[in-house]
This record gives sequence, structure tokens and C-alpha cells, in this order.
Amino acid sequence: MAIDIKLNTGTTSQLRAGIAKTNSEQINSAQAEQVTAKSTPAQSMPVQKGDSVVITAQAQQLQGAQAKMASLPEVDLKKVAEIKQAIAEGRYKIDPEKLAANIASFEAQLQDLDKE
Repeated sequence: MAIDIKLNTGTTSQLRAGIAKTNSEQINSAQAEQVTAKSTPAQSMPVQKGDSVVITAQAQQLQGAQAKMASLPEVDLKKVAEIKQAIAEGRYKIDPEKLAANIASFEAQLQDLDKE
């Protein structure tokens, strides 16, 4: 069963723009602190630290897997052509018992997902 996972990571330029915006906000904040520090005693000004983000190894693996999946075609055209030819030649056989078992298994998996 395939699961479509989409992560909203943005483009490189969007990420860079966000970083630049954060950096400029930090610079503006630092400048405001300097102005305030000049007019108030140093002991009353707490040092502000910037926000940071750490991506776990598991998140990096998920992003790598998403990139690989995005580069794969959605349909295996070679397999489709082989099945079409087998159907046209009368060689493609369907096992009804196996098909029924697969459908039942798929429905059970869907019910398990609904419980989560």
C-alpha cells in the first residue's frame, strides 16, 4: 500500500529569503538593544539569543526519501506495456482467490489506519 507523504519544505530561494528575513530581524533587534542599552544601565538589559532550528537525522532521511520518490515516475510504463501485451496475447491470467485475499488485506489495512 502506498502512502503519499508531502512535506512543505519550500524552494531554496524561499528558504534563503526566510533566513535573510530572520537575520535582518535579529540585526534590527540587536540595534534596538544597543540604543536601549545606551539609555539604560547595563545590568537591567538581558542578552537575547536568536531562535535556532535543528533537523534530526530521521527528518533528514525522510526528506531524502521524499526527494527520491518525487524523482520516480508514478507509473512503471515498462510493466504496463508488458501487461497490455500479455492481455492482447491471452497470456494474462488472474487468480481470483489471490485477488480476493489481497482486497481483504487492503481493507484491513485501511481499517487499521482509521483507528490511529
